[in-house]
Amino acid sequence: MSELVLEDDVLITSKTDLKGNVLYCNQSFLDYAEYVEDEVLFKSHSIVRHEDMPKCVFKILWEYIRDGKEVFAFVKNKTKYNNFYWVFANITPNYNQSNQVIGYYSVRRKANKKAIDIISSIYAEALNIEKREGVKKSYDFIMSKAYSENLSYNNLIMKLQKES
Repeated sequence: MSELVLEDDVLITSKTDLKGNVLYCNQSFLDYAEYVEDEVLFKSHSIVRHEDMPKCVFKILWEYIRDGKEVFAFVKNKTKYNNFYWVFANITPNYNQSNQVIGYYSVRRKANKKAIDIISSIYAEALNIEKREGVKKSYDFIMSKAYSENLSYNNLIMKLQKES
C-alpha cells in the first residue's frame, strides 16, 4: 500500500444523491481512486473510505450537510488497489429550484502535509476510542479538540489547513 500525493492544482469533484451515492465524478476522482467511471457511478461514495478514518468524522460531516451547512474535513481515502491519498475536502448541500436539498457536492484538494501529520494522530486516537467506547465517545473527543481552542469543527480544520 503506497501513498498517492495530489498535485498542487488538482481538484477532485463529485456529486452525490441524498444517500451518498455517486451521481457524478471528474477524471481526477477516477485517477486518484484508481477506478473507472462505471465502477463508481450510482455506488456509495464510501467506496473510497479508508479503514483508518473514524466513523465519527463522517457523523460530523453528515450533521453539517444535513443542516444545510458546508463542512471541511481532512479525509484519508482508499483506492481500488489499496493505495491511499489524503484530501482537504469541502462538502456542500446541492439545492433544487425550490431550495430543497437534493444531494451533495464535494471538492477535494491537496491537504497540507503538516496538517495531515497532526490530524492523522488525532484520527488514530479517535479510532481507538471508537473501538473501545463507541462512535459517540470518539465524536466527543474530536469535538473537544476544536472546543479546547475555542473553535468550531470547521474552524479547526481551516486553521490546520492554513497554518500547519
